[in-house]
Amino acid sequence: MPGSADAATRRGAARSDEEPALSRGVVMLFAVACGAAVANVYFSQPLLVAMGDDLAMSPGLVGGIVTLTHVGYGLGLFLLVPLGDMADRRRLVVAQLLLLVVALTVVAAAPTAAVLLAGTAAMGLLAVVTQTLVAFAASLAPPAARGRVVGLVTGGVVIGILLARTVSGVLADLAGWRSVYLASASLTALLALVLHRVLPRHGATPPATLRYGQLLRSTVTLFAGEPLLRLRALFGLLVFAAFSTLWSSVARPLSEEPYPLSHSAIGMLGLIGVVGALAASAAGRLHDRGLSGRTTGAALALLAVSWLPLAFTGSSPGALVAGVILLDLAVQAVHVTNQTLIYALRPDAGSRLIGGYMVFYSVGSATGAIAATSLYAAAGWGAVCALGAGFSGLGFVLWAATRRGAAAARRV
Repeated sequence: MPGSADAATRRGAARSDEEPALSRGVVMLFAVACGAAVANVYFSQPLLVAMGDDLAMSPGLVGGIVTLTHVGYGLGLFLLVPLGDMADRRRLVVAQLLLLVVALTVVAAAPTAAVLLAGTAAMGLLAVVTQTLVAFAASLAPPAARGRVVGLVTGGVVIGILLARTVSGVLADLAGWRSVYLASASLTALLALVLHRVLPRHGATPPATLRYGQLLRSTVTLFAGEPLLRLRALFGLLVFAAFSTLWSSVARPLSEEPYPLSHSAIGMLGLIGVVGALAASAAGRLHDRGLSGRTTGAALALLAVSWLPLAFTGSSPGALVAGVILLDLAVQAVHVTNQTLIYALRPDAGSRLIGGYMVFYSVGSATGAIAATSLYAAAGWGAVCALGAGFSGLGFVLWAATRRGAAAARRV
């Protein structure tokens, strides 16, 4: 399976003159827009206490802020992202960004808990414009450079996710939690204007002539008919389960002896993970050279190894830093390779393919977070690292098994 993916990559490269290349400036604009949109999903995490105090919310309602944001995001992946295959992506992106501005403004001005919760759910739903942008960028890139373009755009997503908590904490300290969402609304409105002027009016592939219900059903049937999509979705689920295992629980040991660090200091750990953006670009380039299968295997092995230094977090800050860098490099390498290969299967269905894949990403993230927080309370950090290593090792075993299966099929 991975071997056939490499062959498909090389065939795609031979047709590189079929589509015009994107300028680096436009690719960077895609990356910035993706990072700004996805950051909205994570802004609330350092702000929950302040939001709850301001609106007199119970602990249960405060927890609903994060839950509803992610529920909205998951619904958006299935209900909105596929629209990129039947509508003008430029108009779709601009419309989603403008609606996102409205949702962010509602959150910033929320007078009651009910309005805040409704606004956060809408914000999560509309933040999936990130995936519409990824599919749009992939559709505009020539096949021989598609991996590099997806890598650069995904690098923006990585930076947006990892810096969201740090930025929101700093802004909240300076001007209150509402300022975070007002600033994001302003930036999003500016990006909508710029993208409206810069993005091409038409993508490289014609829109699908399907009604909306047919479009949603076809997302499911694509999984039934594309074995590579199913495999890469499983890789995505496992690597993001490992990713979420770390980032949902690492604050606990860092807030205890021998550290103990403040919330702001813990949030700064996300800056280290920005190194993962480098892996996104490098993995894309390796894909363009026909090395997607080997890149996946090496990254999954590295992901499993990263848990060894992470296990020594309690006694060595250096081990923690090394483990975070290795883990983020590995996760982003697999993620970029997954998206690039998946899009190449059916460029005419790119939005549906990437949206469906990202549902598995969300399931993996939720699974890792729930399992890690429960396990830490019951058995401590060592058990959490064993869990993360288990997710990572399972991914590598799956890759090795499918690699051998593909090799055997070629011999036959």
